[in-house]
Amino acid sequence: MDLLGTHLPTVESRTRRPTAESIAASDLCAEPMNETAIKQRSAFRPKIRQKHPTNIPEEVYTCGAASAITQVTAPCDGRDGWDQAHLLVDCQVMKAIVISRLGGPEALEVRDMPDPVPGPGYESIRVQAGGLNFADVMTTQGGYPGTPKPPLVAGREFCGFRESEGQRVMGYAQWGAFAERVSARPELLWPVPETWTVEEGAAFPVNYFTAYLAYWKAGLTDEPRPTDRNAPRVLIHAVAGGVGTAAVQIGKLLGVEMYGTSSSDQKLARVKELGLQHGIDYKQRDYEDAVKDLTHGEGVDVVFEMLGGEHTAKSVRCLRDFGRVIVYGSATGQKSELDTRLLYARGASVHGLWLTYLSAKRELMNQAWKQLSSWTAQGHLHPVIGHVLPMERAVEAYRLLSEGKNFGKVILKIA
Repeated sequence: MDLLGTHLPTVESRTRRPTAESIAASDLCAEPMNETAIKQRSAFRPKIRQKHPTNIPEEVYTCGAASAITQVTAPCDGRDGWDQAHLLVDCQVMKAIVISRLGGPEALEVRDMPDPVPGPGYESIRVQAGGLNFADVMTTQGGYPGTPKPPLVAGREFCGFRESEGQRVMGYAQWGAFAERVSARPELLWPVPETWTVEEGAAFPVNYFTAYLAYWKAGLTDEPRPTDRNAPRVLIHAVAGGVGTAAVQIGKLLGVEMYGTSSSDQKLARVKELGLQHGIDYKQRDYEDAVKDLTHGEGVDVVFEMLGGEHTAKSVRCLRDFGRVIVYGSATGQKSELDTRLLYARGASVHGLWLTYLSAKRELMNQAWKQLSSWTAQGHLHPVIGHVLPMERAVEAYRLLSEGKNFGKVILKIA
């Protein structure tokens, strides 16, 4: 069983001479099964004649709806009078967005892939839409930790329905989500609000859990506060993005005074409609100087930092006494530059937040969902959708995000 709970399919086979029909059918099947998938005697090791793709790791077995046949051949082992065995394997194939190699969005391809076979404790989800995150962009560049070597199915956030009972769900996985089916852990599946579209469902898990847990790491989730001059101050980088817009909605509910950076006044104006009080166009003005001016030299209590490079140290310099920087990404692709002596003068601290790790903490995730679902039921949370593109335009979608041209969430339509 792999990290997605996928088992290799059990193969039913029978021997027969190949026919033109069987060869033609096998040519249509994109079946990247490996030798261990064939449950034959140890002396019989069939080799699979593959078309495309090849060498797909077990983790990315994905889904489809069309039957196909793959022809498997094996050399004679001197038994049963076989000169050559021809095995026919039934499988299901689906469409999926595959990272064919490392090298950025250009490495993305839509391919036929085999269905996932959920392992014990996993569920099969029919995917309708996927939410694009900067972690997905980093994965195509080889910059996201723990990712298997390509080729693999992209995506970590999705919305669809349980094939077992038809319930609409939104979910989170490490990869394999940008496909017509995904094998998912039930504790990382959540019901979609009745009035939401599949696009809104696909935009929720990563953004809102990350934003909520950032406030939790900052110690600001205990109870809402009235908005006044004594309210905690939070600086949110990339405030017009998916996590940024989610953080503004949550911050408004928590009574936080929010400062946000973005690349244009137009984006900032739209985020202010969500509740942002102070917008900073970092292309027009250094945000470190802007924060000092806006806070009369005092600084902010918390910074949500996902840029990396020099921005970790700059974010620390934006803090006032005993402030915290919550680091949850590295969009610049650069390692954080931080001289820890900066922390001494203000009693400041830097905290890491990685949803991949925290998603395994069931009690914490349940606590976050309890609050998020309550706010959602009250109509307070609404995912901001900026672009919706078909999976065939995945390269364009990834570029929108990597070039910072998105507002809110970029969604890929899968089905």
